[in-house]
Amino acid sequence: MTLVVVPVRYPLSGHSRTTLETAIRVAEERDADLTVLHVNLYQNGRRVTRAELRDAVQSEFGRLPRTRYAVASGLLVEETILEEVVSLNADLVVIGRKQAGRWRSMVRRLTDETDVGDFLRHELDCEIVTAPIE
Repeated sequence: MTLVVVPVRYPLSGHSRTTLETAIRVAEERDADLTVLHVNLYQNGRRVTRAELRDAVQSEFGRLPRTRYAVASGLLVEETILEEVVSLNADLVVIGRKQAGRWRSMVRRLTDETDVGDFLRHELDCEIVTAPIE
């Protein structure tokens, strides 16, 4: 079964809503399961729960079939997302355009590769879809 992972902010920002819309569409088109992921940063005092994340998404989009909600903790958002993508063995990750720039910077620190999608396809066997900006 195909798995789509979509990292989002909490509370949901306009960019997170757009990214979620794209992920929901992609999951439906590919008959895939969807994991909505939020990262709690250790250095921020706020801890979002899976229930809070689920309730926020469902209040915007309704109940989403074949959807799992996950909350991870870490120091760096992009690194924590990558760790989750690997542990979940995701087939596809949907990220927002703003997040794509941060991922590009992180990937450049790891390798000479400038294309995040190429890097992740080669290193993780994972496809990246970038959501449009509103």
